[in-house]
Amino acid sequence: MSVVSTRAGLPVLFAMLALPVSGSALAQPQDAVQTTVYGAPPADLSGMSEGPEVEGFILARSQEKIKVASADGTSTIVHISDGTEIRASKGFLGVSRSALGADSLLNGLPVNVRTVQWGNGLVASRINLKSKDLKTAAMIRNGTAQGFAEQTAATEALRGRMGDIDKYNIKSTTNVYFGTGRSALSARAKADLCATASDAEAMENALMLVVGYTDSTGSQEFNQRLSEKRAGRVVNYLQQACGWKPYRMLTPTGMSEADPQADNYSAQGRAQNRRVSVNILVSKGLDGL
Repeated sequence: MSVVSTRAGLPVLFAMLALPVSGSALAQPQDAVQTTVYGAPPADLSGMSEGPEVEGFILARSQEKIKVASADGTSTIVHISDGTEIRASKGFLGVSRSALGADSLLNGLPVNVRTVQWGNGLVASRINLKSKDLKTAAMIRNGTAQGFAEQTAATEALRGRMGDIDKYNIKSTTNVYFGTGRSALSARAKADLCATASDAEAMENALMLVVGYTDSTGSQEFNQRLSEKRAGRVVNYLQQACGWKPYRMLTPTGMSEADPQADNYSAQGRAQNRRVSVNILVSKGLDGL
């Protein structure tokens, strides 16, 4: 596992993460999936053509739409209407389900979304949550456990104490590396990620910030998408394979060619820059609790 020292560029990232999604610098690359429909989505979804089923975790949300990141690193924007059913499984084998409101759609929650076509976009006809995630959401709403800030997925509180989301102590940074133009995780990267999750689990009040990077090969637009895809792959693996809880993850981001670890003039330097950095953080207001 590669653990490196803190880089000067990270405080800038924290400041970006503290902004609302709609107004932050992150909103530009993360909203690469565009729709061309206008107005509020319809409440009556009957008779509309069935769209694809989307499964993943909520990466960002606004009043009328959510952005879902899938396991393959892609993201899909889905509109929410008054006709959208939001349900959570409960009981044995999830047979019984309870209805929820749109305020339960918190950043970081795993979801399964059934959609219908609306112009060139998608509207959610039904959103399913799992029972364990419903319990987490209930704790967040009641303020008894660490929660998601609605627009940034940053922590609002942990154990009844408020933390300053802009000020963290960085405990360690683990880098995992990728091939040119690739976003697939190597066997070593997978092992390093789960080892990092284990290290973080042993720390009180630890959070994770995942940031994707590329080398200088390719266009800026391609590299931005690739850095986001790499970050999404790492987040999904940490949560799905390593057991890291979604509500303990700050909003992941892609930084393209920014903040290189080495020069891009040599193959060795470019290899060091094709990375995702996993930062273990503790809010200064909570550190040492």
